Amino acid sequence: MFDAVARWGITRKAMEAGLWSLGLWNPRQYVQDNYRTVDDRPYGGGPGMVMMAEPLEKAVRAAKESAGNGDGRVVYLSPQGKVLDQEMAVRLSQHRQLIVLCGRYEGVDERFVEQTVDEEVSLGDFVISGGELAAMVLIDAVVRLLPGALGDDRSASQDSFSHNGGLLDCPHYTRPEIWEGQTVPPVLLSGHHAVIERWRLKQSLGRTWQRRPELLLKRGISTEESKLLEEFQRETQGKEQ
Repeated sequence: MFDAVARWGITRKAMEAGLWSLGLWNPRQYVQDNYRTVDDRPYGGGPGMVMMAEPLEKAVRAAKESAGNGDGRVVYLSPQGKVLDQEMAVRLSQHRQLIVLCGRYEGVDERFVEQTVDEEVSLGDFVISGGELAAMVLIDAVVRLLPGALGDDRSASQDSFSHNGGLLDCPHYTRPEIWEGQTVPPVLLSGHHAVIERWRLKQSLGRTWQRRPELLLKRGISTEESKLLEEFQRETQGKEQ
């Protein structure tokens, strides 16, 4: 499954450049019974199975030892975790080693979580079959922040949620100048960089207000940004009329 990040795209190029490496540990390698059992029925009854603490602990220990210093931040991907955002991705990218635990079944024995896991992370309020897909999302979000991972180091800082402190990105345009009767906004052709940056900030504020207003409440806006947003709102209202 992890060929998706090891053999394709930005993560592959960053791996080939030696910016990061990927190790995989299967908890089934750390059990002795013939069935390689890593899960069992939950105490108290109920549907599904729960991952056992001991094989997980041994797998995590082996992962930590692989780094040579026996250290590493353990991140458990679970619906109970804090939702992954850009701020978290930036913070996680500062760690030398991340050990990402992919949840399965009904979850993991809580004793393992309490003793071994440093933080729980979720992709959002929905259910997927396992933590592998979530782990790959986390890996991609972190790796692209590593210096040298992108062709232009400015790219990561200009992404949505990075540029302008957590706002959505502004609209972008490329050639041709006219397509299907629609033209590129004249301001982008003006060559006036200060005016262009002001327009882009206004569009980012407006898009965030339209599509993710909760981000504005969380972030807050300055007096100057408030004026830009009001300007965007007036322009939008004029187009709708």
